[in-house]
Amino acid sequence: MYICDLGNPLAGLRLQLRNDLEKRFREAAMRRFGFGRGALTRAAEQAFEGWLSRTKENIRFEGDPVKAIEGILGSEELNSVELQHSVRKVWASKVSRNVPH
Repeated sequence: MYICDLGNPLAGLRLQLRNDLEKRFREAAMRRFGFGRGALTRAAEQAFEGWLSRTKENIRFEGDPVKAIEGILGSEELNSVELQHSVRKVWASKVSRNVPH
């Protein structure tokens, strides 16, 4: 989802947090930026930028990704087509729960 704010494109991001963390974040954002519109966005941007600046190492997967997937799916008794259909159903159910009606 993209929103336009004075010509600056903003990306929408939905996430789920533990209740206690969400409450602390809201309270801190309101104390720092006030109770006006955009306080949570400004606080989230600062939080993400701070985390990204501290995460300077290159995060890389080491090893064979195919073997990693085979290891994860080793206990599954579905063929590839059945697995694709199963994943599609799971994805669709999760997406539909996060879309406002």
